Amino acid sequence: MKFLLRDDPEMAKLVKQEEVRIDSTLNLIAAENHSPRSIMEIMGSIFNTKTIEGYPGNRHHAGCKHVDTVENLAIERAKAVFGAEFVNVQPHSGTSANLAVYFSVLDVGDRILSMSLPHGGHLSHGHRASATSRCFNFKHYALDPSTERIDYEMVRKMALRFQPKMIVTGASSYPRLIDYKKMSEIAKEISAYLLADIAHLAGLVAGKAIPSPVPHCDFVTFTCYKTLMGGRGGMILAKEEFAKKINKSVFPGTQGTSAVNLIAAKAVIMKLASDPKFIEIQKQTLENAAYMASCLVEKGYRVVTGGTDNHQVVVDLSNKGITGAQAEQCLEDCGIVLNRNVVPADAKQPGKTSGIRIGTGALSARYMGKEQMSTIVEWMNQLINNPENPEIQDAVKAGVNDLCTRFPVYANGHDIF
Repeated sequence: MKFLLRDDPEMAKLVKQEEVRIDSTLNLIAAENHSPRSIMEIMGSIFNTKTIEGYPGNRHHAGCKHVDTVENLAIERAKAVFGAEFVNVQPHSGTSANLAVYFSVLDVGDRILSMSLPHGGHLSHGHRASATSRCFNFKHYALDPSTERIDYEMVRKMALRFQPKMIVTGASSYPRLIDYKKMSEIAKEISAYLLADIAHLAGLVAGKAIPSPVPHCDFVTFTCYKTLMGGRGGMILAKEEFAKKINKSVFPGTQGTSAVNLIAAKAVIMKLASDPKFIEIQKQTLENAAYMASCLVEKGYRVVTGGTDNHQVVVDLSNKGITGAQAEQCLEDCGIVLNRNVVPADAKQPGKTSGIRIGTGALSARYMGKEQMSTIVEWMNQLINNPENPEIQDAVKAGVNDLCTRFPVYANGHDIF
């Protein structure tokens, strides 16, 4: 980074500090991952300077010879990876992708049925803090209180009463697989569109580690930087019949100039998604999450739904005398980074976060396995039960430092693939 060092030494220093932080801590944030260096390179490439509006072959600016090829590569590779009929790779984010889908086939005020945020949904699925709630009439389904899983018959009954024009399936903190076939059947019964938001699951789907929603849904949206291990930005998969509506809704409907460097990064990760190492990481991500969940249960923690089928483990700390925020802080102080999270019981008390959310994508990208998961759970347990014990803190810090040294991310020229 010689030019940044010359132009802005302060910023160059921060970049280096962040690189050190990443390599010296354990990232358990479910919404993050470690990207291959090729992704970093393409995001910082010359493609960052090109302005595009429109689509390949029909741009509003000249000089698009090469960026047209870039976007077409991203589209064709994504079609191959996900088995999709149509792909739009321009959305700035997952929320942008969701907005574009909503506005492609719905009118302002139309009804949408989606998962409640405290029960695992996402802000862009109509939460009152999101602009989506001001544009459409949302109703939210909750989880079965006894199993903390989706009750598909309850969703069906709600759909029959509410008669939404669209059903949204997918979540940001739901640790179980979703039965897309059942959701499709419900949607078809009331002639509603079905959107699957797989922002968290896209890498697992691409790596064939879990079932795909594509055969069952009208639309599928996701971001590229979570389990998918790519750069920033979102994507939309859809049936061919919606191609023109989606394209129009993305541009000029909901956004302007798209970031070519991020589209290029999407093309790169779509190529890497067929790499045996990518597939290995996705499978290890599942195994590590399931093992961490079982280790936590053995130590007396209440894991939401009792386990996991994906990369997430949601832990209710209500019986531990510590809030999610307190746990997040004491763990981060010792190099274990995750996030506080709502659990279904928090739905009755807005603003309360009684749990933490664990993700195993980034640990798996460092090629850690069950032995390391067991060790990390032991450290977490020690800190949660003794959040102010300096001796335990020092011991955990030393252990985390040693583990990070043995499983580097980017240190000393290391790379994911």
